[in-house]
Amino acid sequence: MNMQWRKSTHSSGVDDQHCVELGRLAPGAGIGVRDSKDPDGGRLTLSVAEFAGLIEKVKRHPAR
Repeated sequence: MNMQWRKSTHSSGVDDQHCVELGRLAPGAGIGVRDSKDPDGGRLTLSVAEFAGLIEKVKRHPAR
């Protein structure tokens, strides 16, 4: 499957340790999350509801 990955706006330069990309999977299959430094590596697959829950948790408990 040919996916369009979108890099997080919070990912910055080449040496950034926190590089995340998101991709919409096939309809009904959810959201893919991967490390943009290792695009051929593994990915985390979340349902749309799981992804929305993750975003809400991140908003409530930002990294320090």
